[in-house]
Amino acid sequence: MSRTYRIGIIGCGGIANGKHMPSLKKLKNVQMVAFCDIVEERAQDASAKYGAEGAKVYTNYRELLTDGSIDIIHVCTPNDSHAEITIAALEAGKHVMCEKPMAKTAADAQRMVDAAKRTGKKLTIGYNNRFRPDSQHLKKLCEDGELGEVYFAKAHAIRRRAVPTWGVFLDEEKQGGGPLIDIGTHALDLTLWMMNNYKPKVVLGTSYHKLSQRENAANAWGPWDPAKFTVEDSAFGMIVMENGATIVLESSWALNTLEVDEAKCTLCGTEAGADMKDGLRINGEKHSRLYTTDVELKAGGVAFYDGATESAPDLEMRRWIEAIDENKDPVVTPEQAFVVSQILEAVYESAKTGKAVYL
Repeated sequence: MSRTYRIGIIGCGGIANGKHMPSLKKLKNVQMVAFCDIVEERAQDASAKYGAEGAKVYTNYRELLTDGSIDIIHVCTPNDSHAEITIAALEAGKHVMCEKPMAKTAADAQRMVDAAKRTGKKLTIGYNNRFRPDSQHLKKLCEDGELGEVYFAKAHAIRRRAVPTWGVFLDEEKQGGGPLIDIGTHALDLTLWMMNNYKPKVVLGTSYHKLSQRENAANAWGPWDPAKFTVEDSAFGMIVMENGATIVLESSWALNTLEVDEAKCTLCGTEAGADMKDGLRINGEKHSRLYTTDVELKAGGVAFYDGATESAPDLEMRRWIEAIDENKDPVVTPEQAFVVSQILEAVYESAKTGKAVYL
C-alpha cells in the first residue's frame, strides 16, 4: 500500500458489524474515521469499537460527505437508499463500496454506474461470496477453460425455514423484494461471474406467498409476523442469454424441501461440470469413463496446525483497497452488478405480469 486510506461507514447495523468493519479493522493502511447511522447510538458504538482516534459520529450522511479528508465510503443501509447515498458519495469525490444488491431498481443501478463513470471514482458492490475458497478455485478452472463452454447453470439460494425477522427484510418498500433480492442476488452474481456472461436476452419468472401468512411458523429466528411479511417467500426464474446459455435461478426463505443450498451454483459445460452442493465437485468424462473429483480446499494436514486461510470478507476488503491503491478495476465491477439487478427486476416483472421479459 502506498498510503493510508480514510474510510467513512454509512449504516452501522448488522452487515457493517458482521462484515465490513471487522475486516477493515485488520488492514494496516485503513482508518475508519467517520460513522453515520440514523440511530446515533449505533454510530457511537461502532466508532468506539472500530474508529480511529478522533473518529466522528453523524446521523446525516450528507454532513459526513462534506469531510474532504475521507477517501472511501462504505454504504451499509437498506436497499432503497443505496443509489441515493452512493451517487452522493461518488459526486463528493469518494470511492464507494455499496452492499448488495446494487439498488432497489435497475434504473437506480444504472444511475450508479453512470455516476461512477462521470466522477471517475471506483464503485464496487458487496458480493462477498466470490471470495470464498471454493468460488476462487472454481473461477480459476473456468478461466482456464477446464469446463469448456458453460451453456447450462443453476443458481441456488434455498433455505428450508430461515426468514430474517429483524430490520427491514420483510418490508417491500424498503427492500424491493424478499429472498430473490436478498440471497438470490448472491447466487445469480456467482453464476454469471463463473460463466463470464453478462448478456441476458429473456427472463421468465414466478414468485410465491405460500408460507408467508402462516402463524407461529417454525423458523430459524423465531416465528415471523404475517402482517409484516409483505415480500415473497420464494421466487424462481429462467434466464436465456444472448448466446443461448440457460440459467435457472431458485430462491426461497421458506420452502418445504430438504435440498438446502445458499449462494451456490451448478455449472454444466462442454468439457466438464461443477457444483458446490457438497463441497466443490468436478465431473466429466475421460477415456470413455465418467469421473467425479472432490476438490480439497482445506489447509493444514499436519498435527496441531489447521492452516492459515484468509476469510472471504477479509479477502474482499483487502482486494477492494488494493484496487483503489493500484488503480485497477475492483473484483466486482458496477457494470456486472447492474446486470444482476436487471435480471432480478425482470424476474419480479415476469412473475407479476405472467409474461416473459425481453432485455
